[in-house]
Amino acid sequence: MTEPPRPPDSGDEPTTPLSGSSGQAGYPPPGGYTPPGGYTPPGGYTPPGGYPPPGSDQPPAAGYPPPGGYPPPGGYPPPGGAPGVGYPTGGHGAPGGGYPSNEDKTWALIAHFGGPLGVVVGGGLLGWVAPLIAMMTRGQQSPVVRAHSVAALNFQLTWAVAGVLSWVLATITCGILFFVPILVAIVAVIFGIIGGVKANEGALYRYPVTYAFVKR
Repeated sequence: MTEPPRPPDSGDEPTTPLSGSSGQAGYPPPGGYTPPGGYTPPGGYTPPGGYPPPGSDQPPAAGYPPPGGYPPPGGYPPPGGAPGVGYPTGGHGAPGGGYPSNEDKTWALIAHFGGPLGVVVGGGLLGWVAPLIAMMTRGQQSPVVRAHSVAALNFQLTWAVAGVLSWVLATITCGILFFVPILVAIVAVIFGIIGGVKANEGALYRYPVTYAFVKR
């Protein structure tokens, strides 16, 4: 005997599994809901936007870049600017020492150390001779030598004038102030030696108490 048809809303209709399910009708697959774009890969979370495409500028698989990032092509420039930089155009001594040539260094030392020698030989009045010779000989071709020789020349000329005045003062006082020319000569010798030491290190010494008779 056949069963009569049931009405549509009787609640006894057979349930049909939903498409895309994993075995139970109408439920998400085991483990939870699948987010749009796929599952999270094992080992970590996928950042928004996904993984970068192959060939992008990313750190290698071995690890992340060091602090500060990778160096630019060719490496970073050395401290203090580009390599090989010696004296600037104005002829001042380089902070790190060095001369364009050994000849320039020799003439710079003559200009500075020759001043004290001239003071001793000339009684405190000839310290300007060696710097003048250095300026006229090598200073015409090398701005470095000219800067050193002009600095030494102006200092020795200033103290040569002071030496002349000290001799006049000692003569007027009938030798009572005989020590004044000696003190003037000692000052010229000491600072001349200091200038030579600085020149040997590659620095242009700024002489104190100097009048600029000669311009650079």
